[in-house]
Amino acid sequence: MTKSKKTRRYIVVVLLLIAVAAVLAGNSPRLWFKAWLADRPVPHFLPPSHVDDASRLNSTQVAEVWPVPGDPAAAEIQLRDLLRRARDERLSVSIAGASHSMGGHTIAADGIVLKMLPLNRMELHAESRILSVGAGARWSEIIPYLDARGFSVAIMQSNNNFSVGGSISVNCHGWQHNRPPIASTVESLRLMKADGTIVRCSRDENPKLFSLALGGYGLFGIILDVDLRVVPNERYCPEVEVLPAASYVTRFFAKVNGATDVGMVYGRLCVVPGDDTFLREAILMDFRQAPCKRDEIPALRSPGFSSLRRQVYRAQIGSKAGKIARWKAEKLAGEQIHRQFFSRNQLLNEAAEIYQERNADRTDILHEYFIPPQRVAHFLERARAIIPKHDGELLNVTIRNVLEDKDVLLRYADQEMFGFVMLFNHARTPVADNQSEAMTRELIDAAIESGGRYYLPYRLHATTGQFLKAYPQAADFFKLKRHFDPDEIFQNQFYLKYGRQ
Repeated sequence: MTKSKKTRRYIVVVLLLIAVAAVLAGNSPRLWFKAWLADRPVPHFLPPSHVDDASRLNSTQVAEVWPVPGDPAAAEIQLRDLLRRARDERLSVSIAGASHSMGGHTIAADGIVLKMLPLNRMELHAESRILSVGAGARWSEIIPYLDARGFSVAIMQSNNNFSVGGSISVNCHGWQHNRPPIASTVESLRLMKADGTIVRCSRDENPKLFSLALGGYGLFGIILDVDLRVVPNERYCPEVEVLPAASYVTRFFAKVNGATDVGMVYGRLCVVPGDDTFLREAILMDFRQAPCKRDEIPALRSPGFSSLRRQVYRAQIGSKAGKIARWKAEKLAGEQIHRQFFSRNQLLNEAAEIYQERNADRTDILHEYFIPPQRVAHFLERARAIIPKHDGELLNVTIRNVLEDKDVLLRYADQEMFGFVMLFNHARTPVADNQSEAMTRELIDAAIESGGRYYLPYRLHATTGQFLKAYPQAADFFKLKRHFDPDEIFQNQFYLKYGRQ
């Protein structure tokens, strides 16, 4: 990138931040100061021999935390020995990557927790567009590696701090356009089963295990490494439109699905409380291909001004004025980045920690609901009533489109769906968690009534009846779990709640 281009981009960013600051100041300087004063991140203290996940509500005592060696050969030998010991000592084994699930999916009480992050080696086969990568590698490691070689991730979450093994174990999806979940990009994987044997799984080889390990929440074995299909890195130019939420689906299909040059797309919903605003206004942002020579693709860089963007985001908590300011800033940002260029890798290269709640007394909790296009209006109508009824502190709603999943048994997308990713904030107390549980169950009912489903990696607030109604494949899923793991070596809190009925 030339110096003049860098200067122009810097000026645009600075002007945007000045405008955001003006928006906040217009609401009251006290809003800005209050957000800054309230945001006092502290380390998450855990008692000895305890582990937790991203919810910071699942502190659990375990027998052992076992970091997997980074060398694949040594890891395989030692993992076999560990599984043998776990069987002899009747210890369960749970598997953790970045531990960004929120329902104890990486934890079983008094068991062994495998920490997979050291297993992060990778090799690109450029001619076949396949990345061979260890299950512990984070996307934040993969994106720069691919970027330097002209490639990009085909499907991943919207943030880069998750691990590959974790992402395929929850069968994540993102805002890559016209794509199913990540399982569709997995060419094959190597799985260490409960007896220590290693098998390769693909659509042709051990296909049943392939469909179970993908989206299997670590219950069928240890994913050692994966062959992922990747795509060329591209340059994009965004188009942004503000529209009524009621028109989002119609406009999406008319504008985006009819286009052949859209690489990525997402939506936002307004979370400002009030009958005229709450979940009634939307932003549709699509990123169009802007072909260029490889050396003209914007260079990968760390997102700037993270502190200011964090303060704008955190100022929403408990403040209607803060939510108004953030929504104005979001719309203003859309206007400012119009006709700017971004690389695909740049859009994927941001960590969730920029916005994450890290105060000791509060937590951020994610929800996601998958709704068929024709039933989106019904779901939103129900959500507008349910969330205020329970005083839900809703900070963000992102809309993603996901195509039918044809690879995974325990799938959430059995048809084309719109995913509504909701981020709530509440106190880290049993009372607040119980209040959240009541709201969640009503939202799950609304999703099911709308012909949809809810996403499984979050708080285990769904009743067993709701889980089985949303996932009718669950009976077969857990039956096969006990077939492939008869001693139930691999366990977690998700399995203990829903799988041992």
